[in-house]
Amino acid sequence: MPMSVLTATNKGAATREAILDQAYGIACSAGLEGLSIGPLAAAVGMSKSGVFAHFGSREDLQLAVLDMASQRFVGYVLLPALKQPRGLVRLGAIVDAWFDWARHTEGGCVLLGAVSEYDDRPGVLRDAVVDQQKRWHQVLGQAVQLAIDTGELGADTDTAQLSFEIYGLALIVHHDSGLFGYDTAKQRGRRAFERLIRSYSASPSV
Repeated sequence: MPMSVLTATNKGAATREAILDQAYGIACSAGLEGLSIGPLAAAVGMSKSGVFAHFGSREDLQLAVLDMASQRFVGYVLLPALKQPRGLVRLGAIVDAWFDWARHTEGGCVLLGAVSEYDDRPGVLRDAVVDQQKRWHQVLGQAVQLAIDTGELGADTDTAQLSFEIYGLALIVHHDSGLFGYDTAKQRGRRAFERLIRSYSASPSV
């Protein structure tokens, strides 16, 4: 491939990334429905047609931002935790990072916001949100199952139920962080998680 083509390709990818990064910031505070091509183009110093050259429609832009949000979440919450030993240590690392995600996101979590925006609106965006949430529930279930396999959680633990309850704790931490402050919400969330794990543990000393 000629150097000029490579340069143009790299520049195009960098421009698209810059647009997405700006759009992600907007979506954190205004949601995916708050994304508008006009204001976004002005924010990145481009024309509307320039933005449309990278995203064929507003919906394509919203889907790309949702995908970026998912990648950032996984990179912040899951990937570092996978370096921890399998079992409760890894599960706890996932939960701690998930709680911390509330502080990491400025304005709000695009993923949680998208659930509220599209839970009752059939379409491509709702399908993407449902798929993302299903995959995260599966990841949580796998982490719980590993803690069962190590003997730290009871063999009769319902992985889907425990994942559901952990998700509920993460929701309230994110909810209270914005209203009452992160530190208190994190402390209460952590205590609730420890009590929850004790209720499922194979040994009272866990």
